[in-house]
Amino acid sequence: MTLISRTRARAVTTLTLDSPDNRNALSAALVSELTDALTDCAKDADVRAIVLTHTGNTFCAGADLRDPPPPDALVALLRQIVELPKPVVARVTGHVRAGGLGLLAACDISAASHEATFAFTEVRIGVAPAVISLPLLPRTDPRALARYYLTGERFTAREAARMGLLTTQGEDVDETLAPVLDGLRRASPQALAETKALLTAKVLETFDRDAADLTALSARLFSSAQAREGMTAFLERRDPEWVV
Repeated sequence: MTLISRTRARAVTTLTLDSPDNRNALSAALVSELTDALTDCAKDADVRAIVLTHTGNTFCAGADLRDPPPPDALVALLRQIVELPKPVVARVTGHVRAGGLGLLAACDISAASHEATFAFTEVRIGVAPAVISLPLLPRTDPRALARYYLTGERFTAREAARMGLLTTQGEDVDETLAPVLDGLRRASPQALAETKALLTAKVLETFDRDAADLTALSARLFSSAQAREGMTAFLERRDPEWVV
């Protein structure tokens, strides 16, 4: 079964997360397929930009707790999006949770409709948003990030745009993205690649400095007793034992 569908229109390739049965969670298989699709786009001279979107009412529910990708595979995917010599644009019309917010932060431009909601739910299952911090911390408001990292609260597209997680938001995400995609189609491929390199240099410095430590942190937390309780409680649809 294909988990990533591909279409193209006027030099823009759309990659669609198409695993609605698990709310487009980041399974090992989905991460592998998305990595391959992005590699193909990078090599294709006819691709000017990539749109990353989704089927169903959830853009991405975060890590698939039944089939999680290795932490280093998720780091590699996030870095690939940041390093890709072509702009990657996220198009969101649904919910985004945990690891899915890392995908948004890795993209160069992220847009959402007003129906979208967001939450860093890691703390509620006994772990931390470790690996996804690599693109998030350099690109978002630290005070807002502290609140939502620590509480796991849901927040709106308007708040996501205010804190820098989204580039833009609107009632109709396609209408909102129309001038963005038009601008990318008018730009030269060389100029896009070099300009993106300027914009992502600081983010890549964070990857170089912190990726190993955050990968180790993620692995340690996911193997902990509290994480086992948190993930079991989530799958059983109950509160974990620490809720007071």
